Amino acid sequence: MPEDNLICSFCQKSRKDVTKMIVGHAKVAICNECIKLCNEILAEDKETVDKSKLDSKDRSIVSPTKIKEYLDQYIIGQESAKTVMAVGVANHYKRIMAPPKDFDIDKSNIIILGPSGSGKTFMARTIAKYLEVPFAIADATTLTESGYVGEDVENVVQKLYANAGSDKKLAEKGIVFIDEIDKICRKTENTSITRDVSGEGVQQGLLKIVEGTECRVPPQGGRKHPDQQMVTIDTTNILFIVGGTFNDLEKQIKNKHTPGIGYGQKLLADDNPEQYLSEVEPEDLIKFGLIPEFVGRFSVVTHVNTLTELQLVQILTQPKNALLKQYQYMFELDSIKLTLTQGAKLEIARRAKKLKTNARGLKNILDKLLLPFQFDADEMKNKGVIELKIDEDVIIKSTDPTLIFKDSKDGKISKKQSV
Repeated sequence: MPEDNLICSFCQKSRKDVTKMIVGHAKVAICNECIKLCNEILAEDKETVDKSKLDSKDRSIVSPTKIKEYLDQYIIGQESAKTVMAVGVANHYKRIMAPPKDFDIDKSNIIILGPSGSGKTFMARTIAKYLEVPFAIADATTLTESGYVGEDVENVVQKLYANAGSDKKLAEKGIVFIDEIDKICRKTENTSITRDVSGEGVQQGLLKIVEGTECRVPPQGGRKHPDQQMVTIDTTNILFIVGGTFNDLEKQIKNKHTPGIGYGQKLLADDNPEQYLSEVEPEDLIKFGLIPEFVGRFSVVTHVNTLTELQLVQILTQPKNALLKQYQYMFELDSIKLTLTQGAKLEIARRAKKLKTNARGLKNILDKLLLPFQFDADEMKNKGVIELKIDEDVIIKSTDPTLIFKDSKDGKISKKQSV
């Protein structure tokens, strides 16, 4: 059959009417237009299969117990924070999945307080991973009131839209985590007569977005300009979680419990100021520098504690994505087993504790400790090293680690101190 006489078996168009025609067995043909249509159908089916858990309408997915159990697999300690976060997130998405017919349920945004490296951001990211919703992180210190140099407050929503793959409906059910929120507190409780465009002005700019409004954001990010195409996103069902270290807030709360001066007053025992974070009230946050309107939009308040040495050791080994597992995997790619003794793990935890950066300190110490061995991994592999064993002396006294070799002749294993 001449090429000009070919007819698409699907749409019956001739070769002259289309750009391309693909011919199969027995002269069965398909045109480029039908191929494009088939690809679109397959893409729609994939979107249906890949939709988030929330679209299944199964409310058991947002059970606080299930969320907490999932968090337990990745986060050590912080039991109170995980429980509060699980309940707050569950309530938020229940109101989306099963909205009441004759009234509205206000959403409950979350404030999480506590020292850096204790799991605030990781907790929010893990919940978003469990629910399969888009997640975005913003740094409050980079934001300024709209119209001034810096990032507009709407950019936090734009980041969520970008992370949702430009899927507007998916973005409108996502989670936004704004870190360093304590850095935009006003310095005094009195209203400023000058423009505080990177502090109180940012809080004012976030009010409507956090509560729920339709904001127009540039699809590609950046500053707005009049001729730019905009995407309108409704933030009513976006969950906002803000976090910050709030240094000295615990001392501020403790002072409320301090007895007056004079005879007959009881002296307070020397205790840990961090315990007072569990007693934080909205007025404490307002006194610290958050404006009342901003605090009022965050009805759920929780905190994380500084990690103990034992918890730091557990973080090294127990979670699904434990730091030690990550390094062991990298060495396994070079056919080398990485082993750390219990003494080495305890020493790493002690040093991380001294750094006062909690879990972040663990990675800094491990990177510094293992970098030379990672660099020499190829050489060790070529010389027959099958295991790298590190004890506390390697960390404390900078001694050589134990290298375990496999004898290529008889398969026996021998130990040496250096390659």
